[in-house]
Amino acid sequence: MADQTVIGKTGRVTGKIAPGMVGEVMLPVRGGSEAFHAYAADDGVTFAVGSRVLVVEYFPPRTVLVIRL
Repeated sequence: MADQTVIGKTGRVTGKIAPGMVGEVMLPVRGGSEAFHAYAADDGVTFAVGSRVLVVEYFPPRTVLVIRL
C-alpha cells in the first residue's frame, strides 16, 4: 500500500466522532502521522477518543469516513 494512500489505513480517534458532528483521527501517511476530519460511515454511530478505526472513504484534502475495528 502506498504511503500516501488513505483508504484502508487504520488510525486512532483523537476527537469524538458522533452523529451531526465532525471528529478527528490520526492516520499514518507520508512517513508520519497526520490529523484528518472524520465522520462515521454508518449513521448513528459514535466513536470515543482512543477508538481504533479503519478508513473506508476519502474526500480530499483532509476528510475521511471510518468504521470501527
